[in-house]
Amino acid sequence: MKELILGGARSGKSALAERLAHESGLAVTYVATATAGDAEMAGRIAHHRERRPAEWSMVEEPRHLAAALQGAAAPGHCLLVDCLTLWLNNVIADEALFQHERTALLEALPGLPGRVILVSNEVGMGIVPLGELTRRYCDEAGRLHQGLAQLCDRVTLVAAGLPLILKGNKQ
Repeated sequence: MKELILGGARSGKSALAERLAHESGLAVTYVATATAGDAEMAGRIAHHRERRPAEWSMVEEPRHLAAALQGAAAPGHCLLVDCLTLWLNNVIADEALFQHERTALLEALPGLPGRVILVSNEVGMGIVPLGELTRRYCDEAGRLHQGLAQLCDRVTLVAAGLPLILKGNKQ
């Protein structure tokens, strides 16, 4: 099963993904895309790390996500990817890398064995950003989400900690 969980900052999307991974009863690998570029981000990473069960394995991959998923996926296993918009931030500045990695992710996802839970920030519900790079980022995040939503069995939007199933069945 492939699942995309979208939501705004501090919406509860990561907590939901972690709960679903835990409740799956499968061995879990947490795939982290964040890099600690400053103290604030390091604190966010530490907060996420503290919430994860000790028995979960960990893969840190800020750029080559498809290859990391292909290497970690297995039948009877759950991959939790947090988060796609941070991954997008890490690859978008290099156009060739971005196009290659986006295509690789969309092509790899359907064939991955086991369960995959993807977490991403929904950035398209606010005002149109003023800067060119920020507008491109929002546009590409929206396109990525649309592509992934087509490939996923379930898509969930989280707001105020409450999940709303947009596609697929409830658990």
